[in-house]
Amino acid sequence: MNFIRKPFGYEPIITKEDLQKDHKKKVDKASDWKGVLKGIWNLVDEQRFLLVIVLLMVVVSSALALVGPYLIGVIVDDHISKSIFVGLSKIIGVLLFVYLFFSIATYLQSYWMIGISQQTIFRLRTGLFEHLQKLPVSFFDKRQHGELMSRMTNDIENVSQTLNSSFIQVFSSILTLVGTTVVMLLLSPLMTLVTLIIVPFMYFAMRWITKRTSKLFKEQQKAVGELNGMIEETISGQRIVKAFSQEGRMLEEFAIKSERLKRTGFWALTYSGFIPKVMNLLNNTSFTLVAAVGGLLAYYGHVTIGEIVIFTEYSRQFTRPLNDLANQFNTVLSAIAGAERVFAIMDEPIEDDAALDNADYVLKGNVTFEDVTFYYNKDDESPTISNVSFHVDSGKTAALVGATGAGKTTIMQLLARFYEVNGGRILVDGISIDELPRHTLRSQTAFVLQDPFLFEMTVRENIRYGKLNATDEEVLHAAKEANAHDFIMKLPHGYDTILSADGGEISQGQKQLLSIARALIADPAILLLDEATSSIDTVTEMKIQEALERLMEGRTSFVIAHRLNTIRQADLIFVMEAGKLIESGTQDELLQKKGKYYSMLTNSKT
Repeated sequence: MNFIRKPFGYEPIITKEDLQKDHKKKVDKASDWKGVLKGIWNLVDEQRFLLVIVLLMVVVSSALALVGPYLIGVIVDDHISKSIFVGLSKIIGVLLFVYLFFSIATYLQSYWMIGISQQTIFRLRTGLFEHLQKLPVSFFDKRQHGELMSRMTNDIENVSQTLNSSFIQVFSSILTLVGTTVVMLLLSPLMTLVTLIIVPFMYFAMRWITKRTSKLFKEQQKAVGELNGMIEETISGQRIVKAFSQEGRMLEEFAIKSERLKRTGFWALTYSGFIPKVMNLLNNTSFTLVAAVGGLLAYYGHVTIGEIVIFTEYSRQFTRPLNDLANQFNTVLSAIAGAERVFAIMDEPIEDDAALDNADYVLKGNVTFEDVTFYYNKDDESPTISNVSFHVDSGKTAALVGATGAGKTTIMQLLARFYEVNGGRILVDGISIDELPRHTLRSQTAFVLQDPFLFEMTVRENIRYGKLNATDEEVLHAAKEANAHDFIMKLPHGYDTILSADGGEISQGQKQLLSIARALIADPAILLLDEATSSIDTVTEMKIQEALERLMEGRTSFVIAHRLNTIRQADLIFVMEAGKLIESGTQDELLQKKGKYYSMLTNSKT
């Protein structure tokens, strides 16, 4: 696809070849209507009694809608055409009462349905968010965060709008359609036949349109998710985009995805826009036929003027629900596509945590790897970790060294059960971590990462994230132990200063000190340090190193560091290469071997 430069960015030039390629793309299979509707029905279980009341009100309002035209016909035949005004005021009063009660019933059903839909959407949104918290890390590795956000917001909002309005509208339209047909048949089968002539035309028109719009609306939802994913990714990585001057490329990528969304949205709305036009044409045709045939029958005395009035009203009332059903069909299609995307996430298998016997187990920190093998992807030719075995006693410090991609971080993530091993097993205190509930394991394990993540909350809350019930005194003590107290007190509001999601108000080193304080307050048995001192100036590194020493004291610690001089005091050093453990021992032992570690240390000094 080519681009032309515009004053406010890039605009893609869509060629004939582009359109042909898009036309040849395989479209997703049709939505699983039954599965989606069943899923929504299960969410309404607590509101089903009120839903029955709403449906009863819909029945009442639909019945009253049928009574109105009939009373008008009676007024025309028995009073206006005969110039008899005795009793006219009474029947007009009844007619007013019918329309008043119809309005009240319509309001009540809408009011109650809004409550039902909002409660249902609340449960759906809560259920999706809760399910996301239970999904394994591997799930998020393969998904754009923005695309997941789109399912959490746009797709659920589509379902909400449909439940708020379309559900009642569809049910009411079906009842009105059936009721109108029955009443018309009782009054005049011939006139009913005239009214029904347009139905086959409506059916084939709707079939032709919806066959195209159903696929297009699903493609539109997918395009929205992809665009949101790209936007979220670009905003999160804005520093990298600017650092490498990739603004133009991002504009091009945005233009491509935006163009795809524009094109699918254009054709979805274009085809769906045919529906009201076609329906209005057929409505007017039906009205004309009823008026013409009715007038002819009245001329020969087969029907009365009042019956013609009734049928013209009923013909409109017959085609109106068809028109409403056609219009609501697009909304329902969009909601079905959105709900299917939401349920697709909720069908993803969560982390299995069947082991509950050791839920209250307090870890000592003895860690053993026994022939552990792991693949990130089953299709990989070689494993990321291959037959790794080692043992670290409680309270000892083990350093992991090796080139990038050697498997150091993977070992830590396997220990925290972010991923499941493909072979061998990992033991903590002689218990396989498969037999420990993840909460038990992770609540007694703390990470200090190379790039610490801070939440958009106060400094105090960010530190307390390691122990939610920690007192202010404990927060203060952890900050002092982490050498973070001094810089915190210089912030505008001290511990109550609200940080942005990326901690842009403070330096990288200060963010690292806060993450150390967060780990300190958690008081873990096992500590995982992933290059915690990289990219830090010398002065700050000394503060961090001092804080880390306090943090590691008495705890089983695994340390990854590219600067080999920072791990000299480690009790054990594991040298990794291409996913294998090739050397292990103390620094003195490894230096005496003059193997890989000796070579790495020698090269680092030159």
